[in-house]
Amino acid sequence: MKREIIITSDGSSTIHIPDWDEQYHSKHGAIQEAYHVFIKHGLQHVYDSYLNTKIGENLSILEIGFGTGLNAFITLIESEKLKLPIYYYGVEAYPVSAEEVSKLNYVSELNSEEKNNLFEVLHKVSWEASHNIKNDFTLSKQQKFFDEIDDVNKHNLIYFDAFGARVQPELWKEDIFGIMYKALKTNGVLVTYAAKGSVRRAMQAVGFTVERLPGPPGKREMLRATKS
Repeated sequence: MKREIIITSDGSSTIHIPDWDEQYHSKHGAIQEAYHVFIKHGLQHVYDSYLNTKIGENLSILEIGFGTGLNAFITLIESEKLKLPIYYYGVEAYPVSAEEVSKLNYVSELNSEEKNNLFEVLHKVSWEASHNIKNDFTLSKQQKFFDEIDDVNKHNLIYFDAFGARVQPELWKEDIFGIMYKALKTNGVLVTYAAKGSVRRAMQAVGFTVERLPGPPGKREMLRATKS
């Protein structure tokens, strides 16, 4: 399927799929969306709990849709600021190409030129293996479909960044969220840009407690789900 690089409203790039009229990130701003959904309402929220409960181990994050590596890159940047050790698992069925990666402008848009080599390393390291990317940030990329995930009570946080329900409704059903629920530890959190009522009900049906939160630019709401 054809993919092309486009620039979103905040100046950051993303990948557009013309046949679906769908993007890897919000056309209203890829970086803005990533920070609002996954950092502000995901990582920062869980970090506060991490400190309060003194987990005493790496914070484990599972990303559903590794894609362009944007979420992993900004999480690496934020983990340094928070001095937070992170084990990051990125699941992706169709990895982006090296040519596509070379056209993404996240390093410059984030004013992180000194970390350009780290963004490249996130994409260059091998799949199905663990790699220490920098200090306390370990990455494990897994090339598989989301319904093949069999983790149990493993993660503190899930970034659910799959393509939208309009083009891939099968990824937003109860069976997928059941897999996510099992993968999380007790009090673990799932965040997503989505806010559809059917998505919220699917999450609730498998046991999640779900909150509606203000959405990123271009969206009124987003969802955060907690495993009790």
